[in-house]
Amino acid sequence: MKKAVIVSFLAVGLILMLAPLCFAQEAAAAGKTSNILYYSLAALGCTIGMGLAALGTGIGMGNGIGGACEGTARNPGASGKILTTLIIGLAMIESLAIYALVVVLIVIFVNPFGALLQ
Repeated sequence: MKKAVIVSFLAVGLILMLAPLCFAQEAAAAGKTSNILYYSLAALGCTIGMGLAALGTGIGMGNGIGGACEGTARNPGASGKILTTLIIGLAMIESLAIYALVVVLIVIFVNPFGALLQ
């Protein structure tokens, strides 16, 4: 099961990396210049970056929830304070994944390095 998930993620990443090459011939035939290498590497980097961000936030959330469950089991009277702290902590952890998503979308769609590539 684990190998199948890894292979499928690698296949999706490879498809995302090679997808701009499918459209390169059409742009070249029209006489337009395209930054195929940039978009290929941006797709690969964004795939890896968002995967690592999701992995890190998942591990962080798991540790936080595990600690909250352990704290509630040890002292059930403090469950209200623990729950409040847990919700705030999970929101902070989730914001890290959202920041990574924003950076990924900027790199893919805004092309901040466009002036350097021409």
